[in-house]
Amino acid sequence: MYLVSIITPSYNQAKYLEQTILSVLNQDYPRIEYLVMDGASTDGSVEIIKKYVVESGGLPPGRKIDFWESAKDNGQADAINKGFARATGEIIAWLNSDDYYLPGTVRAAVKVFEENPDVVLVYGNMLAVDENGETFNTLTYKQLTLEDLLCFQIIGQPAVFMRRSALQKTSGLNPAFHYLLDHLLWIQIARHGRMLHVDQTWSAARYHAEAKNRAKAAEFGREAFRILDAAAQDDHLAPALAKINHRARASAHRVDARYLLDGGLPARALAAWMRALFIHPPTAPARMNILVSSLLNLLGLGKLREAVLQRRKRNLSG
Repeated sequence: MYLVSIITPSYNQAKYLEQTILSVLNQDYPRIEYLVMDGASTDGSVEIIKKYVVESGGLPPGRKIDFWESAKDNGQADAINKGFARATGEIIAWLNSDDYYLPGTVRAAVKVFEENPDVVLVYGNMLAVDENGETFNTLTYKQLTLEDLLCFQIIGQPAVFMRRSALQKTSGLNPAFHYLLDHLLWIQIARHGRMLHVDQTWSAARYHAEAKNRAKAAEFGREAFRILDAAAQDDHLAPALAKINHRARASAHRVDARYLLDGGLPARALAAWMRALFIHPPTAPARMNILVSSLLNLLGLGKLREAVLQRRKRNLSG
């Protein structure tokens, strides 16, 4: 039976941290190693962590945080890499301190690895929830290849599990990246074996005002182009990228457009979407919602879009 190591990087997310911790500790899979790497939080996070360093009533027997520290670090990648270095499990994942697992997730992921010894990375589907935990979307993915990753088909990070043996063949998370650092790691891992999508919903990602996808939206596109530049210089990735170069470049612009729209920059989002259309015409129309939403916002009809989204949210939660 595999040991599964789960790492939670934490920094001043006390509002959500306890739900994250409990979503790991309440998993029904018996062999979990849980590490919490806190970056010297000052908001009460440390007190929450300390509650679960010892066994607590209501949790499965023996279930607790196995290692934790609270110390200054050099950002999310540094914290997670420290966790990778300490992890001893054959299967590894990380869960950010504002996200959470759904019941049965770890057991389901392990079952996939047991049945598919050639698979190095598995991923399920993911809920999108707001700051109050209300679901407003279900992100359903599909089976992807390395070429798809190079074209920025994004996987929900909280729903990903990987073999430690494959992770050790990479350099871990690149600390020079802060926004698409997970996507870059998936690309590196996909060089070493097969990825497998499982059509089950495994986790929830929280979208709130302080989340990076809102607060630092413009940075995501910049990192997409940096990923392509790095791939072009990599002897193993360059041949794959060369086959799909126009699609990949257009996809980077489309990613840029998506996050610019999330960040409230519709004019720049529209310009990025149009660049994608010019570089590789089939790529941009796959996200026509970016075009429509950008135009609505520029025409002063952004409230109409928000009303539609709120209605959709009510329908999903009702």
